[in-house]
Amino acid sequence: MEFVYLKRAPKVAVSQPRLLLLLHGYGSNEADLFSFADDLPDDFFIISLRAPRSIQYGGFGWYDINFMDAEKFNNTEQAAESLQSIRSFIRQAIIRYDLNHDEVWLGGFSQGAILSYALVLQDPENIRRVICMSGYPAHDILGSLEDRDYGDLRFFISHGVEDGVIPVEWARQIKPILDEKGIHYTYKEYRSGHGVVPQNFQDMKAWMQENN
Repeated sequence: MEFVYLKRAPKVAVSQPRLLLLLHGYGSNEADLFSFADDLPDDFFIISLRAPRSIQYGGFGWYDINFMDAEKFNNTEQAAESLQSIRSFIRQAIIRYDLNHDEVWLGGFSQGAILSYALVLQDPENIRRVICMSGYPAHDILGSLEDRDYGDLRFFISHGVEDGVIPVEWARQIKPILDEKGIHYTYKEYRSGHGVVPQNFQDMKAWMQENN
């Protein structure tokens, strides 16, 4: 499997455990979201991926962002490549670690959340629960969404109202999309910036337990 990643096996004996795949934000690395791993439910097999592209000043990204050109803000070709690679990784990880094929969970922050939206809304495949923190639905990456059977798919979405990186107005654009698709979601905002404050993390954990 081509990605560099960190993993945590379940802390309890589980036959074919569920996968929780974590996708970090632009300029970060696999250790960022993996710092949550010890505080997440014991029965998950947790994998935190490192994005494939090295960026200036250290860190990694899933695709390049051109901050100087509003006409081509996101490198959509690179985003599509990352989406394809993540899908392939999920299939390989399920086989390699003998995981539950029908119960994949996805968690993303910022750029990782943007890809999480695209990954699931384009084709949910075997993903059942999605956590999107401080992200937004990038329409140039989402593309035109075909009618899909999303089954019991559920989202936990969170954002800071003082986020200076991704405005909260962008994050709110996901709600009419999910409403139109009939997808159940929990949406929460916090008096915070571009990050995960303690209350955000506690609410996320509670949602994971409630939507087990």
